[in-house]
Amino acid sequence: MNGKTHMTNEATKLNTVPLDWNEVYYTNCPLVSASNVDQELGWTREEYKKIGVKYAFLRSVRGNDWYPHYIHNLDNLIRFGGLFPPVHVHADIRRTRLLGVTHVPHEGGVLLVRAKDDIYRLSDLKGKKIGLSKSLNTIKTDWWRIQEEQGIELMLRMNGMTRADVEIVEFPYADDWYNKPEMLDPMENPSELWLKRDHKHDLAFRPLETALEQGIIDAMYSQSKVLSVLSEATGKFAAIEDLSKYPDWRLQVANIPAAITCTDVMAEQHPELVTAFMKGMIKVGRWANEHKHAAAAILDKQTYYLDVEDTYRGIKDVDMVPNLSPQNLAAVEIGKDFMLSHGYIKNDFDVHEWAAPEFLQRAAKELIEERWQKATMEKLPASTSLLG
Repeated sequence: MNGKTHMTNEATKLNTVPLDWNEVYYTNCPLVSASNVDQELGWTREEYKKIGVKYAFLRSVRGNDWYPHYIHNLDNLIRFGGLFPPVHVHADIRRTRLLGVTHVPHEGGVLLVRAKDDIYRLSDLKGKKIGLSKSLNTIKTDWWRIQEEQGIELMLRMNGMTRADVEIVEFPYADDWYNKPEMLDPMENPSELWLKRDHKHDLAFRPLETALEQGIIDAMYSQSKVLSVLSEATGKFAAIEDLSKYPDWRLQVANIPAAITCTDVMAEQHPELVTAFMKGMIKVGRWANEHKHAAAAILDKQTYYLDVEDTYRGIKDVDMVPNLSPQNLAAVEIGKDFMLSHGYIKNDFDVHEWAAPEFLQRAAKELIEERWQKATMEKLPASTSLLG
C-alpha cells in the first residue's frame, strides 16, 4: 500500500457531462462480460445507431471523470461490472435497475502465503497476520476490501477457524485517483487504458503483495484464477486455500456475479435505450458462447488471467449471455447480505424487486422478430405485402 492517509470525501468535485438522451454511455470492469467482448465488436453501438443514439465509453469525453462507474451519478449510463458497487448504489445512493448478471461460478478467492514459508494449511496461520486493505475514499464503496473480508471469513470458516484465530492487519490507502487530471485523458475504448500499462504485472492491482513478500503479513486474499495465477507465476507465492475448489456455489460470490445496472430514470423514461443495450449483450453473449477461443483472445486484453489459453479455461463453462436466473439472484443476495451485515451498506432492499427481467425479455423478443423478418424477407418476393 502507499501509506497515504488522505481521505477523499463528499466535498470532492464530481464531473459529468450535461444530460442528453441522444447519448448513452457505458462502463465496465475488467472482468468476464459480454460488454468487454463487445467493446471490440461494436454490435451494441449498431443497436443504438438504429434508433439514432450515440453510444460511447464513459471516459471517451473529458467531461466525465471515473466516479460514475462507482456511484452511477450519470442518468444515461449503463454499467456492467463487479457486484458490490451497484449494490451500494441501490442501497444508499440512488435507485437503479438490475438488468442481468454474468456469473463465473469458480472464482471464490484464494489465500496466498510466501512460497518459502513453512505454511501449507490454514491452521498453520493461527496467531499469524492476514492483510486487509482499507480505502479512505468515502465517496465510493470499498469493493476490494469487501471481497477480501468476505473471502477470508469464508476460508476460515471452512477450516473450523474464526477471525479470533488470526491477526487481521489493515493497510489504509488514499484511493483518490478517480478525478485526477492525469487520469482523465479521453479514451474511445476501455482497452486503451491497458495499452498504456502492463496491468497483468502492475502491483497497483495486487496492493498487498509487497507487504506479503516483505513479511509484514503472513497471508493475503487474492481472486481465484484471475489475479492469484499472476502472483504464483513469480514463484514467490503459493495458494494454501481456494474457495473455487469447493462444490458449494454459495462460496463463489467475491464481487460477483457481474451485474448490469441502469438508473431508474433511464428505465422509466427511456426504456428503448435499455432494450437496445440488452439486445447487444444477448447478441454478443451468444457469439461468445459459440466462439469461446475468440472471445478469450478479446478478454485477455482486459482481464487478469495469465494469457489467452488461461482466459479460455476460465470462461469455457461460463454462459456469456446475461440472465437473471434464480440461482444467480440468490448469489447476488448473498453478496448484498454480507455488505449489510458488515456495515458496507446502511439500507437493505429486496434483490427480486431490484431485478428488472422485462428488459431482457423485450430484447430477446425483438431479436427473434427481427431474425424471423429477415429470414422471411429473403424468401419472399420483394412486392409481397405480407410483412407490411
